[in-house]
This record gives sequence, C-alpha cells and structure tokens, in this order.
Amino acid sequence: MKGRGKAGGAVSIVNAISIGRGAALGIGLETTATLQIIDEPVYTLTINGEHAEPVLAKAVVETFSRQTGVEALGARVETVSNIPVAVGLKSSSSAAVAIAKAFLDAVGKTMPTEELLKNVADASVASGTSITGAMDDAAACMLGGAVVTDNIKRKILRRQKIAEKLEAIVYVPHGRTYTSQFRKELLTPVKFVVETAFNLALNGQYWTAMTINGLAHSAALGLPTQPTIKALEAGALAAGLSGTGPAVAAVAHEEKADKVAEALQLYEGKVIRCSVNRGDGS
Repeated sequence: MKGRGKAGGAVSIVNAISIGRGAALGIGLETTATLQIIDEPVYTLTINGEHAEPVLAKAVVETFSRQTGVEALGARVETVSNIPVAVGLKSSSSAAVAIAKAFLDAVGKTMPTEELLKNVADASVASGTSITGAMDDAAACMLGGAVVTDNIKRKILRRQKIAEKLEAIVYVPHGRTYTSQFRKELLTPVKFVVETAFNLALNGQYWTAMTINGLAHSAALGLPTQPTIKALEAGALAAGLSGTGPAVAAVAHEEKADKVAEALQLYEGKVIRCSVNRGDGS
C-alpha cells in the first residue's frame, strides 16, 4: 500500500511552549511525503534523499494505524521539503501532517480535520519532536491562514483566512534549535507577556501578537532583537522570532517586501521569501 500527502510550512504568531496555547500562520513552503506500508517491523525515512532517523515517521504511522484500525508493521517514508530544519519554521509539524495524509491515502481512509490534527499532535509528543503537540503549527501547515489553538486540550479556538495578499520574509541565521534539547524553564519569566500576545491573537490582532511574542522570546532566549526591529522599520506588518528560533519571520505587503528583505540581508545567514498561505487555496 502506497500513499502521498502534502503540507505547507508555518511561522509562529504565539509560541505555545510556555502556556500550552498558541497561534501560527501558514506560509508557502511545502513538504511532500510518500509512504509505503510494508510487512516487516522496519521503519525507514529519507529527507530530500538523505537517510534520517525515522522517530517521528514511526510515531505518526503507529498512531494512525491504531486510530484507523489498519495494521501496519512498518513503513518506508520519503519526504521532500524546502523547509529548513530546527530553525523554528515548523519542519517537523509539516512533515508529520504530510506523513499522516500519506498514510491515510495509502490505506484509503479519511479523517475529520480536527481529529487528524489531534492525532498528529499525539504523535509529535510521543516522538519527542514537540513539547505541547504543536497543534497550532500543524493546523497552520495543513489549513493555511491564521490558526489559534489550545494545544493541551487539542482544540482549534479560532481560524481565519487572510484577506490580503502578503509575503513572508524569513531571516535564517546560522545555528539550530532542537525541541528535544530545549529547556522550557527559560521561558517562565515571559509567560505573562505570552498570555497577552495570545489574547491579542484570539481577538484577531495577529500582527501585534506576533511582534510582541517574537520580541519576548528573543529576549528570554538571549537572541538578538535587532533583525525584528529592522524589519519593522522597513515596513513589515509584523516580525519576530518563530518558535524558539533562531529564524526571524516578518510579514509584509508585497510592495514593502523588497525593503524588508534588504534590511534582513544585512545580517549573516540567508533570507527566504515566500507567499503567506492565505488559507483559501490561493
């Protein structure tokens, strides 16, 4: 049995690690997964043609096998993605959703969106790739638009399509941050700020929430805030650290995107530009 699945990328509006609730925005990066179920207890994973540890893929297959009642002893999984790993751009959430959709395609099953996302969250926690289950990230990767979730209760609290045509400009410095090695207690001092950002997002004030969240997390983690400020000076609607970084994501109208990109290109690293996934299929 073989199947294929796709999912987009996302950036943080509100990082859920400290309070268990968060928000994310879909962007036009993509992961494609191809999955083959096999009759032996072996799991393999390649990412862009390179062999990788199949911990997340195995957790996703086992979770969805259990939930669908379709036995899968093992699987061969291949993913192709243009999302950089371990920089805060939701590569794991995108992969988990794509693999889940590929599994369902392989076994000829369908699943309601919120149930699929709940199972992806459970698999992400089981594999150690997420602390809260990252339902906000997975939902934004799968649905696009802006999504606000309670990751602990596994519920979508708000979902909104983005009416404007916007661009995401992402500054990716050197360095990586792996969730499995992250010290959650570093964020304790800014929990009250994150609560404020979350309430703003819940009320639809996504750009203010994204900037407040990003600045607070940069400060708490000892990461530079200057790229965020420079992006805002250049005309970005919002900017800030995505996840636990080190990537800084900015959102801008198309006519401002060049200036925002120029501001971020002054820093060592690379700049990725893509559309904001508006959540309407466009």
